[in-house]
This record gives sequence, C-alpha cells and structure tokens, in this order.
Amino acid sequence: MPKRKFQAPTEQQLSVRRDQIPDELLTQCPVCQKTCYTQELTEWQVCPHCGYGFRLTAWTRVAQLTDDFQELDAELTIPERFADAAYRAKITQAKAATKLKESVLTGLAKLEDETVGLGVMDPYFMMGSLGSATGEKITRLFDRCTAQKLPVILLTASGGARMQEGMSALMQMAKVSAAVAKHRNAGLLYITVLTDPTTGGVTASFAMQGDIILSEPKALIGFAGRRVIEQTIQQTPPVDFQRAETLLKNGWIDQVVPRPVLKATLGRLLRLTSGGGDNG
Repeated sequence: MPKRKFQAPTEQQLSVRRDQIPDELLTQCPVCQKTCYTQELTEWQVCPHCGYGFRLTAWTRVAQLTDDFQELDAELTIPERFADAAYRAKITQAKAATKLKESVLTGLAKLEDETVGLGVMDPYFMMGSLGSATGEKITRLFDRCTAQKLPVILLTASGGARMQEGMSALMQMAKVSAAVAKHRNAGLLYITVLTDPTTGGVTASFAMQGDIILSEPKALIGFAGRRVIEQTIQQTPPVDFQRAETLLKNGWIDQVVPRPVLKATLGRLLRLTSGGGDNG
C-alpha cells in the first residue's frame, strides 16, 4: 500500500485549530519556571512542581480560610486631599479589579470555630501598597480586637508604602505598629502570614511584628528590591536569598505552611493559645 504523502495544513486550517485551543491552557510558574496545565493548579492555585502559591485576591483568601466573615470599614478609601488625576484613575481601576475600596480587606471571622480579627492585603490593588486608608483600616482592626479581646491574623502582600501619598503613607508604619503594641500589651495573639510578595515598609513594620510569623512556600519576602541590593553591596546575592525557605533557615520566620493546610494550621495555633488570651 503506497504511503500517503504528507500535506501541511493551510493557514486557514491552522487558524481554525488555534481558535479551538482553550485560552490559558498552560501556566508557567514564576519561581521554578516549569509549565503545567492550568487545571493542575487546582482551587488552591499552587504550582504542582515547586509548591509556589500564585497570587490570590483578598476575597478568595477569605473564602478559603473562613467559615463566616463580617467585613469592617468597607467604605474607607483614599482621602480627598489626594486629588492627582492619574492616582485616582489607578485607584478606580483597582477598585473594579478587586471589589475593594482599599488594598486591605478587614473584618471579624470564624476560623475553625474561633473568632478572630482578620486582615487580608490584596496584591491586585496597586500591588497591595500601603496607603493612609490601608493603615487606618488595619489600625481600626487592631483597636477593635484589643477592645473585644480577640486575636488578629493578618495576611500580608505588599510592594511597600504607596509613593503617591508620600509621608502620609510612610507614617502608617508607625501608626499600625502602635496599635499592634497595644494589642500585645493586652496579652493577645497576633499571627502574620507572609504571602508573595511582602516587601518594603510593610516588611519593615507590622508584617514582622507577629507573635507567630508564618509564610507560604516560595513567597518573596524582603525590604529592598534585588537590584537595589546588588547595586548597594556590589555583589550578586543567591537566587533564593529573599524566599521564605531561606528566611526560615535563618530564623526570621517560624514556619512555611503550604496553602491547602493553612486554615487547619491557623486553627490549631488558635486552639493551642486559647484563642489568644493571656494564659497568665
């Protein structure tokens, strides 16, 4: 039987075939650079090769972690004094993308039958940047939890202080830190969960002030950016020097927790500490 001669598909046939390929069929991990089918990320959005957790919106985090959630201070947004048109346009885009009015979602939550104050920074709201309204929401959360004798869990994800607000943004570091200190002096528990990325002024203040500091695998954690560090010290740092596993090895954080078991881990910590109260 004679062999059939191979006939290359026409451009029109190729175009039809390309149109039938699902969008976003494959995803490349930004950490290990390996590619997987997008459906392999599962509901947790975790790389099957290295365990890196892809960035999630604040509302997705709340759905994964809590059994019940009551949002607080939902209407807080940037003050009127910041009138720059370009800045306000970015804020409008961020609000539409995240269904939030600021870069942090705060509220009271039920987690494994424990009531906690919960704050979740959203990397899709101007890279989770720390603005004056962001700091105000977190401060109010701590003040409320201090008054009600509740522990606080804060999931951080931030590029640092928001440059459009200048000194007003930088002062939020001290403002939130003061609220954290009052909460601690009341004998209450504060747990931070560092997610990718946690950098800049957030790392330099309340992200690293937790009584217990957890992180997701492969999360980028640091203060200055890699290029700034290289230019300053005139050396090339190790590839993983700002990743969670390196910080754990050097004693900066307490545990690296895979995303699928984060809820159970937090619940166990809350029970072990009797909900964060002073055990005297």
